[in-house]
Amino acid sequence: MVWKPRGTGSDSSASDKSDLVDRVLEARELQDQSEQFLNPSLRSLHEPGLIPGLERSAQRLLRAIKNGERIVVYGDYDVDGVTASAILIHTIRAISADAKVRSYIPHRIDEGYGLNEQAIATLHEEGADLVVSVDCGITAIEPARCARELGLDLIITDHHNPPASIDDLPDAFAVVHPRHPESKYPFGELCGAGVAYKLAWQLCVLHSGSERVHPELRQVLVEMLGFAALGSIADVVPLIDENRVIVKHGLRQIPHCRNEGLRSLIRASSLDSEKIDTEDVGFRLAPRLNAIGRLGHAREALRLMTDATGSEAERLALELSRINDERKAIGEAIFAQALEMAQAAGMCGDDRRAIVLAHDDWHPGVVGIVCSRLVERFARPVILMQRDGDVCKGSGRSIDGFNLHAGLTACGDLLTGFGGHDMAAGMRCDSSGFEAFAEAFIEYTNTLLNPNDLVNTVRFDTIGTVSELSVPSVESLGRLAPFGAGNPNVRIRVVNAKLIGEASPFGRNGNHLSLRVADRGSPDRAMRVVAWNWAAMREKVPPGAPVELIVEPKLSKWNGRTSVEPVLVDLRVC
Repeated sequence: MVWKPRGTGSDSSASDKSDLVDRVLEARELQDQSEQFLNPSLRSLHEPGLIPGLERSAQRLLRAIKNGERIVVYGDYDVDGVTASAILIHTIRAISADAKVRSYIPHRIDEGYGLNEQAIATLHEEGADLVVSVDCGITAIEPARCARELGLDLIITDHHNPPASIDDLPDAFAVVHPRHPESKYPFGELCGAGVAYKLAWQLCVLHSGSERVHPELRQVLVEMLGFAALGSIADVVPLIDENRVIVKHGLRQIPHCRNEGLRSLIRASSLDSEKIDTEDVGFRLAPRLNAIGRLGHAREALRLMTDATGSEAERLALELSRINDERKAIGEAIFAQALEMAQAAGMCGDDRRAIVLAHDDWHPGVVGIVCSRLVERFARPVILMQRDGDVCKGSGRSIDGFNLHAGLTACGDLLTGFGGHDMAAGMRCDSSGFEAFAEAFIEYTNTLLNPNDLVNTVRFDTIGTVSELSVPSVESLGRLAPFGAGNPNVRIRVVNAKLIGEASPFGRNGNHLSLRVADRGSPDRAMRVVAWNWAAMREKVPPGAPVELIVEPKLSKWNGRTSVEPVLVDLRVC
């Protein structure tokens, strides 16, 4: 594992600047915008009408609400799609309790991602007057043509990679995308829920007749920030610019939300607390919402976020937790099998710089999570697919610096469909053509990646000492939250340290280690460092050894006492 400073300011030692926050801001090249970054304001959100197609969409949607037309919100089966759907549904109902609005989410396995012609035709037969997609549709050429021919108005709102040319966009009533080919919107990294939130905002403005939204609608928009935060964190969009604003203020709303379904999910996730952060969302709430879409049908997750109350909300939340446990077990089995296959195929070394595998028994709704684990393990792009008769379908994940969507485009003639982001995508191909696709993709990665790219790199923000990691300084670092993509957890390279005593295992199976670390000149002032899943490395951390380590500073609160208890990222014996 390679250690590298995050930026030019990361080499600063404790003697150069006394304030850790200042040094981290400098490492992240944020020192000139520190006030705006540390205190993100809702006033810095960009005007929604700047997004191409959004004003036209809001006008059409408001007309449909007032005229009693049948509206269908067509979502996606992941957290981003579910929360985006919920945002629009709650907002439409707040404008008119009698609004004829319903949802449609395709089945992940049976229908696949995005808009499909059969669903459009069925919705038309069932009397829909207006379909609004969220988190999907930017490449839905044929479904849009189908809607046009049927006389069904289709509004597409999406955030996935758009075509480069306006001529290649779907022929819909309106296409709303912050990175539309003709867009001048100042921020292009919104998630699907973020785009839906902007549409909801503009809808409330139009209904209110002024920029000053009616108080009851303003309250709804504030609450919907919580849903937009869930989607933003789960979809791993960069938490900078207005995403940072949405997540910062949205996280404050989640613990106090009026939505009974979300409150039930918080309790089922053992998060019945006053404060929820990005890790709670990423590791507790989002996996539960995602799991039902992977192993069942995401409409249950959407029902939890919209209509479920009382005992039904409690039942659905517990069911999502149960299915998430099942998803974990399936993922472990796939990971073990994929690991063995990748090593046997020579895809873990320097000669073949991507892992591309298929298996009959793999669940296509779970392989994406396994891809992420293999990327973390082998630092290379990974694609895993289920071979289901004549069709292979699955997911891929990438590494920084390698555009997965571009790689799939380069091999597009060997695929029957694909879509997604630079870092994550879904795809399908004929089973008979899988081997040709795998070889073509690996050859493509070999031309763009060299062996030096296939190394896990640990970035740290600044150099520090044990004594610097006091409770006040770590509390100050908390001002840099929310942490996530684009604004990762603070990491400090602790130098001139030594281990005090022996590393002790803890946890149900003794998988983790507890270390005591102190400055070499002050061995009596030791702090505990938690090393998750480090038990196998116990022999490599001898008592009393001089060490350097990279840690993520954390605070531990127990029995009314607050102490610094960093999490270990990596350690070297000097």
